[in-house]
Amino acid sequence: MNPGAAADQMPRSRRLGATELRLTEIGFGAAALGSLYEPMSEGTARALIEAAWAAGVRYFDTAPYYGFGQSERRLGDALRTSSRNSFVLSTKVGRLLKPLTTHAGCGRRHGFASEMPFEPVYDYSYDGIMRSFEDSLQRLGLARVDVLLVHDIGHATHGQSNDTQLRLLEMSGYRALDELRRARMVAAIGLGVNEWQVCESVMAWGDFDCFLLAGRYTLLEQGALETFLPKCVARKTGLILGGIYNSGILATGTRGHGPVNYNYEPAPADRLATVRRLERVCDSHGVPLAAAALQFPLAHPQVTSVIPGADSAQQLRATLEHYRVSIPDSLWSDLKAEGLIAADAPVPGSEARLP
Repeated sequence: MNPGAAADQMPRSRRLGATELRLTEIGFGAAALGSLYEPMSEGTARALIEAAWAAGVRYFDTAPYYGFGQSERRLGDALRTSSRNSFVLSTKVGRLLKPLTTHAGCGRRHGFASEMPFEPVYDYSYDGIMRSFEDSLQRLGLARVDVLLVHDIGHATHGQSNDTQLRLLEMSGYRALDELRRARMVAAIGLGVNEWQVCESVMAWGDFDCFLLAGRYTLLEQGALETFLPKCVARKTGLILGGIYNSGILATGTRGHGPVNYNYEPAPADRLATVRRLERVCDSHGVPLAAAALQFPLAHPQVTSVIPGADSAQQLRATLEHYRVSIPDSLWSDLKAEGLIAADAPVPGSEARLP
C-alpha cells in the first residue's frame, strides 16, 4: 500500500508497555471486516483498510471470531504487500473454528453476517492455543503476528464455567503463549476482554505484556482506576482500549434519531442521564462529545492505543478528525468539578507520557 498521510497528520506512536513494539495511538479494530451485524463486500473491506493506511494507522487488531475467519483473511490480503516491519498486528486465541457439516448453517450468527462455513468453539488449552495461532497465520498469509491475545475469557462470557476455563488457561494454555513469546514467534502476549477484573486476576500467576480492554475505561466508566490500572503502572503493562464509545452512546450522544446503545443494548436511563450531562459540559466548550471520549483514555500513561470500530471510510475519517480536535484544559477540570470523571483520572495535558 502507498505510504499515505503526511507525517504531521499521522497518528503518533507509543511504546506498548515494556516491549519494543510501537503502536499508533489510533488503531484499526477489524471486527467490521467480518461482516459485523451486516454483510460487508470485499471491495468495501479493502477500501476501509486502505483508508486506514492512508490516514497513517499502523496498528491493526483482528481475531478468528470476527466473521469466522473472514476478518483475518481480508486483513492479511490487504497488508501482505506492505513491509512486515511497517505495521503492528494483533490477533487472538481461545476459539477454534470448526467446519460446519452443512452450508445451511451459514449466515447471520453470533452477531456476524458472514458466509464463512465455520463455527467457533472455545479452547484455552495448550494444544488449542497452538492450533489457533497456526491457523491464524494461514488465514492471514503472514509469517508472524506481533501481539497474541486470549479472547473473551471472563465471567461475562462464560458465567459459572469461567473458573474452569481460567484454570485451563493457567495450567495449560499459558504455557503455549509463553513458548511462542520465548521463541519470538510473537513479541507480546495478553488478554483481549471486556472485564478488567479478569485481567487483574491473571496478573497473579502470569507475566502478561499487555491487555486489550473493551469498554471499561472510558469517559463514562473509570472503575479500573481503583486497583487494576495502578497494577499496570507498577508492572509496566501496556493497555490497548477498545469500546471507547461504550457501544455507541459516547459517539452518537443522546440527541440523534436512531437507537442509543450502551454495552450492545439499549442504554438504561441512568447512563442516558449521565451522557446528557457530559454533552452539556462539552457543548459549553464547543467540543464534540466523541472527541472528548476519544482523547480522554489516551491520557493514561499505560494506554498505548485506542481502537474505535469503523465500518466505513467516512467513520474512519471522523475518528481521525476527533483525534485532532484541540480540547481546552478547562473542559477536563469542569468534568471533574461536576463529578463526571474520577478526580484522580489522568486527563490530556496533565500527565507525562512514557517514552
